Amino acid sequence: MCLILFAYNIHPNYNLILAANRDEFYERPSASADFWEDAPQVLAGRDLQEGGTWMGVDRSGRFAAITNYRDPASWKNNAPSRGGLVSSYLCGNQIANEYLDKISRQSQLYNGYNLIVGDRHELFAYSNRGKMQKLNPGIYGLSNHLLNTPWPKVSLGKKLMEPSLDKKGAELEDSLFAVLADRKIPADNKLPDTGIGLEWERVLSSIFISSPIYGTRSSTILLIGKNGRVKFVEKVYDDNHQEWVTSSFSFIRERSAQ
Repeated sequence: MCLILFAYNIHPNYNLILAANRDEFYERPSASADFWEDAPQVLAGRDLQEGGTWMGVDRSGRFAAITNYRDPASWKNNAPSRGGLVSSYLCGNQIANEYLDKISRQSQLYNGYNLIVGDRHELFAYSNRGKMQKLNPGIYGLSNHLLNTPWPKVSLGKKLMEPSLDKKGAELEDSLFAVLADRKIPADNKLPDTGIGLEWERVLSSIFISSPIYGTRSSTILLIGKNGRVKFVEKVYDDNHQEWVTSSFSFIRERSAQ
């Protein structure tokens, strides 16, 4: 993912309301969200190049999502895929903070990343360029820097998300997808300088990204209700010549030992 907006434990009906865009090169092969054949409890899209995922949830409501931390100066060509950090959590059975404690001991192996990990009790954010945080109720935004870094797309996304939280059902989903579709590009003096040059800073600055070779490949809404129902809706869009393909899943969270 390259933008994750979420409201945690501030809504009367939902523990988690999340809206996220995955941005990637169009040529990188991936599969749309579904329950995995080799891990039937996991609902997620899949990176067909490396086998991991950028975001997913399991039948018990355990959730994880990742964004890259943009730092080209420290890039390692031989680093393991960061998507494996999401899939290994979802395919395992560790509670969130124990899992993050384990992977933090190998943080130097990976290129920069931000990981959101949660279960039915707690939600955490961890970056191998920062620290682990147990999250309190609130509205959060995460792009390619640390949690709530006020990049224009993060600040705008949080601002646009807030009135959506007054809606419910299909209106809530439609409103969140509208937030994820925003293509406004900030003024140059508002852009971060992450070492990729001004032209690419502009391309990557909007909530929804579009360029000839790279852009928003999918938009996803995740709703975890206090009644135990999980709703996962994904819209996939691979380039400027294809229509959106929407997949929707709804299930009751299973009880687990956690």
